[in-house]
Amino acid sequence: MPSQKQLHWSELRVGLTVVIASITLTVLVFLMSSTSGMFTPKITLKSYFDNAGGLRLGAPVRLEGVDIGNVLKIQIVENKPLTPVEVTMRVSKKFDYALRKDSVTMLDQVGFLGESYVDISSAQAKGPTAQDGDVLGTNSRPDIQDVVRSSQSTLQNMQTLLQRLDRIVTTVESGQGSVGKLINDPTLYNRLNSTIAEMQTLVTQVAQGKGSMGKLFTDDALYEKANATVDKLSSMVDDINQGKGTAGKLVKDPALYDNANKTMAEARQLIEQVNAGKGALGKFARDEEFAKKLDDVVTKLALISDRLEAGEGSAGKLLKDPSLYNNADQMLVESRELVKAIRQDPKKYLSIKLHIF
Repeated sequence: MPSQKQLHWSELRVGLTVVIASITLTVLVFLMSSTSGMFTPKITLKSYFDNAGGLRLGAPVRLEGVDIGNVLKIQIVENKPLTPVEVTMRVSKKFDYALRKDSVTMLDQVGFLGESYVDISSAQAKGPTAQDGDVLGTNSRPDIQDVVRSSQSTLQNMQTLLQRLDRIVTTVESGQGSVGKLINDPTLYNRLNSTIAEMQTLVTQVAQGKGSMGKLFTDDALYEKANATVDKLSSMVDDINQGKGTAGKLVKDPALYDNANKTMAEARQLIEQVNAGKGALGKFARDEEFAKKLDDVVTKLALISDRLEAGEGSAGKLLKDPSLYNNADQMLVESRELVKAIRQDPKKYLSIKLHIF
């Protein structure tokens, strides 16, 4: 039978074996789960986010999708109201050549509902290499909650739109409104059917050469006249291109351009002379004294015209007094009667008397 001392020693060996195995298992698990290994040099980096987004301690830290470390600490700090969540990361120093001071971090998820992790991007980074204790900037990426919140308003608008469409469809099905009557009223179908029948009759008549339209489509005389007209137009165009006729000379003869250019030059010279006050037109346009005289003459003519209209003076009476017309008319009548009497009995009025002394 074993002694008490041997039993204690056996229990101690079992306990030591369990402790050593636990320590060995813990080290192996750590070495297997750690990205960079236990004895690899590490640096500590920090970033500040507005929300942790389900991030936990020990979550992976990835550089362009490659694991380089783990999340060491997550806490809320003061004096950062917009980004109060401080995330401390421990990453392997062997990746420091790809980590820059202006690299940016963002929170992402594995799959649609997977765990959150920190992703570092150096695609646009051009600064110096990141050192221990540096703070990296953040770049927000919308998570599933942001997507759901932003889609709620869209879903509400879609629901409102569907309700309106449902009311419109109900109104149309009940035959209300223009569209409803258009779809449900059989009168439209009857009219459309009648119109199609009339169109068919019209097409048949046209195909048979009846009426103006039928002759237009089936009579060869129209084609021949059109062809002759096109030939005449072609001949006219050829004559114009050859400079024949008035139109041809108008197009081809450079004398027209020269005359027009000369006329424009003379007109410009005339306008310059008028603007300079030269000649009769220039004085007429620029001389203020002449303008005053012309204004006086027009005023006097207007005054004379008013007096003539009022019947004042000899000329006014000549225009307005009807007695002149009556006297003149009476004198003409009497003159005609005198001439007539002379023709009938000239001896009465043309007698010659001789007196001898």
